[in-house]
Amino acid sequence: MTSPRRMSDSDYDSDSEYDSDSDSDSDSATSGTGAPEEPVPLFGAISLIGRRSSMEDAISVWPNLCSPYINQHRPIDFFAVYDGHGGPHVAALCRERMYLMLLEELLMTNTIITGSSSSSNNNNDNIFTRLFQRQLERESIKETWKRVLKSCFAKIDEMAFDTCYECGIGVPCGCPPQHYGLGGSTALLTILTEKTIIVANCGDSRAVLCRGGRAIPLSIDHTPDRPEERARIEACGGHVVYDDCARVLGILAISRAIGDKYLKKYIISEPEFTFTKREAEDECLILASDGLWNVVSNDDACKVATECLQKEKPFGRGEVFSSPSNAAAALLTRLAMGRGNQDNISVIVVDLKIDYIEV
Repeated sequence: MTSPRRMSDSDYDSDSEYDSDSDSDSDSATSGTGAPEEPVPLFGAISLIGRRSSMEDAISVWPNLCSPYINQHRPIDFFAVYDGHGGPHVAALCRERMYLMLLEELLMTNTIITGSSSSSNNNNDNIFTRLFQRQLERESIKETWKRVLKSCFAKIDEMAFDTCYECGIGVPCGCPPQHYGLGGSTALLTILTEKTIIVANCGDSRAVLCRGGRAIPLSIDHTPDRPEERARIEACGGHVVYDDCARVLGILAISRAIGDKYLKKYIISEPEFTFTKREAEDECLILASDGLWNVVSNDDACKVATECLQKEKPFGRGEVFSSPSNAAAALLTRLAMGRGNQDNISVIVVDLKIDYIEV
């Protein structure tokens, strides 16, 4: 499994943006034989503080993250949006650690499935290895991906209970240790392979595929008014209060999240998955926090993004964007602001019109 392609800036703070064309130096990973770099998807990403007093969103983008065994040693691309609440701490933790946890899980799967751990002198290790190998043999590729990603979500959720990552990396947040458990974050992860779009979602950030002029949601928002979510909450002894919107115990407007220790009996971190086969009609993929989706429909977002990707010139007078995908992300955030959004806004637009090597 190859190393991840290093990004020039993995910290997406207020009013920051990044696009795939701006990091074209030689830092990207190559194989040990000096083979040329694998194709990188064209994308644009931007986070805006909006009209909030603080920034609680975070974005993580890792093209060519690695080439795992379960993807036939072909590269995968990693995109994620984290929408924090109760402070920036959990979203920052997810940004800094989630992709590393995924790498660790994939490396462990690689090691065991190829049998490279079988030479261990520890009998317990050998027993574990054999049992895990049998499990992998019974699993489908989808089941393996689900297991790997569920493990990542569970580990980051446990870490969020007692970790203030903003303080941990030397950024003062003024947060007393006893408050660490009061924050949380959504987590929307997308793994892009040559043939499949894998989405793991926890919360109300959303992934939408633009395909042949149609907007296809690849995730479903986790809100307390979803019948199955409300039933789960009530089965745990909780209740949903309807005020300005449905809220768990009248507090939180989402039913799944990373963190939120004080509500963990009702707010779970288990993600839901979609696996979507890529098709020739696929135009782009939009990942965004609810700062966009609260005021912009799926259809409108896809229309704006696809129009940007089809244009080669700037949209406004005197405006120059470094790439069409970055223009799409920027214009979507502008549209949300123009429609009165009061929240932080984070948007990633991935151009899917790129040729991949068939395997």
